[in-house]
Amino acid sequence: MFTAVLGVACAAPLLAQPAQSRPDRQTLAQINAGRNAPAYPIPYAPASVAEITQVLDRVYGYLDAVTPAKMVDRKTQQAVTDFSGSVDNAVFAHGDFQVVSYEWGVTYSGMLLAAQATGETKYRDYVRERFAFIAETAPHFAAAVADLPEAPVAGRAPAGWRTPFRSVNAPHSLDDSGSMAAAMIKASRAGVEADALKPFIGRYLEWISKEQYRFPDGTLARHRPLENSLWLDDLYMSVPALAQMGAMTGNGKYFDDAAKQILQFSERMFVGEKGLYRHGWVEGMEPHPAFHWARANGWAIMAMTELLDVLPADHPQREKILTLYRAHVAGLAALQGGTGLWHQLLDRPDSYLETSASAIYTYCIARGINQGWLEPHAFIPMVSLAWNAVAKQVNDKGQVENVCVGTGMGFDPAFYYYRPVSVYAAHGYGPVLLAGAEMIALHKGKGAEMLVSDGAVQMEPAKSRH
Repeated sequence: MFTAVLGVACAAPLLAQPAQSRPDRQTLAQINAGRNAPAYPIPYAPASVAEITQVLDRVYGYLDAVTPAKMVDRKTQQAVTDFSGSVDNAVFAHGDFQVVSYEWGVTYSGMLLAAQATGETKYRDYVRERFAFIAETAPHFAAAVADLPEAPVAGRAPAGWRTPFRSVNAPHSLDDSGSMAAAMIKASRAGVEADALKPFIGRYLEWISKEQYRFPDGTLARHRPLENSLWLDDLYMSVPALAQMGAMTGNGKYFDDAAKQILQFSERMFVGEKGLYRHGWVEGMEPHPAFHWARANGWAIMAMTELLDVLPADHPQREKILTLYRAHVAGLAALQGGTGLWHQLLDRPDSYLETSASAIYTYCIARGINQGWLEPHAFIPMVSLAWNAVAKQVNDKGQVENVCVGTGMGFDPAFYYYRPVSVYAAHGYGPVLLAGAEMIALHKGKGAEMLVSDGAVQMEPAKSRH
């Protein structure tokens, strides 16, 4: 019922209500916080060590089950343990992934770091068991690839190229060599199969240092898809192995070569105004398309991270590489998506969000904070968000979702926009292990005090507003 007072509708007097006290400040804050809570699509608060460890455990459980370290007869599928006769019918036991691929080199490195971060021996045992299998079994297949011809640029490779352990016994590319070499050297330095791995490490480094095609200035290069081209991916397929070899042997020539690759690739491929790398570069092409593919930028930042980890403090190129690393991190930080992941083409937010690159950035930025290369207050919140987003991409089975499949060098956007994603793209597993392990280290070190304060992730509680 309303009455009119001076032409204004007014409510009729209400019955007397009992007086109510105003909520205290803490209760009012809780009411307002609940009323105005952001609808984050992923958990926002920093993950705990236990939560991170649960993600790593799921990934480990899946990978341990689907990467058997054994040979079987091609026809009968029975296990092969006697290699004294013909090995023509011996093949790898079926699994979801290959145990001697460059992607699995990253995975072995991730397992080793997870063992270090968690103290759980199962991660180290995963590496030990598979490296022992490679060391014991690969030599039986060496004779079959002793005189292997070069693979054709186009068309089907000769049968010898499909011999088990071909890439171990007869590496013919950086993909064959660098990632596995880096993992084997890390394992050796940690006391895992050290003596057994020496012949393979030596063979890999011989390829990288002396046999891979290079430009006249020593830059590692390729002849496909075009003559005299650079793939940004090759920084990871070479630099970590060279860096680890320098650390293991003390021979400075390996550090010098690794630093040269970073600097000479960067002269051609780093786009300074964006803080990003182009994916490919072809000699004589001008202007050159610049497509900033996310995972290739990941390989570049990881190569710098792993070199800085072991490069002597007095190396003449260290400051230049550290400056490049920081410039690249700044470029990547500016393009992180609102849900914590990065896009397939970094500067094109209508391209899809991609997990493997996001995990690599998480690892490299967390490592930079832990090593004192990056300001903790500035980068801990973004890397906390990044890990939470990556963790959401690990399903209950332990598979990593939304990972771009293997990708060549493209010269138009559609090539990158429509690359498929798959849980069987092997590129996602090592980066997730590395990222989770490094986030555990961050929680135990410089990020030990991170929390949600004043509504945002910070390093310490907000100061009084008065």
